[in-house]
Amino acid sequence: MKVTIIGSGYVGLVTGACLAEQGNNVFCVDVDPKKIEILNSGGVPIYEPGLKEMIERNRSAGRLQFSTDIAASVAHGDIQFIAVGTPPDEDGSADLQYVVAAACNIGRHMTTPKVIVDKSTVPVGTADKVQAAITEELEKRGLPSDLCAVVSNPEFLKEGAAVEDFMRPDRIVIGTENTPAGMRAKEQMRKLYAPFNRNHERTYYMDVKSAELTKYAANAMLATRISFMNELANLADLVGADIEHVRQGIGSDSRIGFGFLYPGTGYGGSCFPKDVSALSKTAKEHGRDLKILDAVEAVNELQKYILVDKIEKRFGSDLIGMKFALWGLAFKPNTDDMREAPSRVIIQELVKRGAQVVAYDPVAMSEASHALELDFRGNPTGLAQVSMTADPMSALTDADALVIVTEWKAFHTPDFDQAMQKLKRAIIFDGRNLYEPASMQELGIEYHGIGRHN
Repeated sequence: MKVTIIGSGYVGLVTGACLAEQGNNVFCVDVDPKKIEILNSGGVPIYEPGLKEMIERNRSAGRLQFSTDIAASVAHGDIQFIAVGTPPDEDGSADLQYVVAAACNIGRHMTTPKVIVDKSTVPVGTADKVQAAITEELEKRGLPSDLCAVVSNPEFLKEGAAVEDFMRPDRIVIGTENTPAGMRAKEQMRKLYAPFNRNHERTYYMDVKSAELTKYAANAMLATRISFMNELANLADLVGADIEHVRQGIGSDSRIGFGFLYPGTGYGGSCFPKDVSALSKTAKEHGRDLKILDAVEAVNELQKYILVDKIEKRFGSDLIGMKFALWGLAFKPNTDDMREAPSRVIIQELVKRGAQVVAYDPVAMSEASHALELDFRGNPTGLAQVSMTADPMSALTDADALVIVTEWKAFHTPDFDQAMQKLKRAIIFDGRNLYEPASMQELGIEYHGIGRHN
């Protein structure tokens, strides 16, 4: 099938590459010429395991191409995926300007029937706005509005495992309208996703608004579990309980399960923060407060400071002359995404108290450098107190403590003997509970986890 992907960012690239892998002829378009130049020269502008190899394979096979030519992209695909960014607006709502702009471009250039697929995470009612934008452009050219049908097909991709998630999905959600055009679109989508359903049917068909809400509901539920466990972990610290034992105790209940029950330094990334905020904003627009989600947001923001609070409790608020090694910058492992990363808050707060920070991350240091330049904009002195190193052990040299923020696998079993030799003080503040407190005590390491009881 001929498919166009509008937007060559995280969702667009994964979607385009994976659909090409199934034999489809995929045309990826983006308005950013630098991004397209990178892709056409064999690079990939984001880090995602397995994606670069898949793109190379399908480009070589002629099934995947990248361009800035909007007219050519509209002409190419019978199915047009809109996978552009929906960043948070100042009031917390999703900014739909890029989605609407993509819809207008489709309407300006299409001459044959098209299925328009909202792949971006968008609020309920966005499909109506996309349909209206396309219809307006079609009417200007005297073409009927039923040339197109808008489908909601939200993505459920975990950064760091996106290729695997797309190729072996838990579920595929497709929202269509019960109209002749909608039924034709449903059949087109059924054919497109047929290879992913060979083992068993994974597709859930529903109306468009329900599909739009499903994506937000899923992310809001997961974010709620994270914040709930962080609240319990903080309570465990106060009462002397061990949150790891609690996690196992409640996770063994089949009604609860173990997923997303790990406490830490709060969630970040491009999805949970903006989606929880956007869903709450949508509710407010309809006169309803989602009190649980408002609390989830508040808890998560406070949790980003939890390691700083523990450091301050141990050393005091004046950290002048002290040095902290920080392992992990990306908001989660297997990605270089620094959006809403807790490490950014932690670094700023340590520097604000006078400390120096030496940071290491396996893949995110380039992105982190750009992010920290923004965070310390107008404060070159503060930025000068932050440095990065290409080796995790060298970050420990003469550091007063190690601060762990991201649970990269490489951090799970380090050489503790070497670490203790390099550290000025054998102290670890573990924001991901990677180690057992008793084991750290045996090694002579002063250990501060999240809700862990020695």
